Amino acid sequence: MRAWIYSNGSQECERASMLLRSTHSDFHEYFLGEHFTDKQFRAEFGDEAEYPQIAIGVHHRGSLKETLNYCKEMGMFVE
Repeated sequence: MRAWIYSNGSQECERASMLLRSTHSDFHEYFLGEHFTDKQFRAEFGDEAEYPQIAIGVHHRGSLKETLNYCKEMGMFVE
């Protein structure tokens, strides 16, 4: 399953990147200033959106916290 992260290079984005690299073989990372502008980010995710924003498959999962909850619910973590 394909996963995407929209990153501004923050520590939270780095954590999200590590998570997605470990759980998804088809992973793409887009960087602010290189692949999109802040204006484009706000237009896509809203003015209140925080970095990172994550999509898995065809569904937008949201922030790192929301993505962690999704991964836990889907049993993607081994305890």
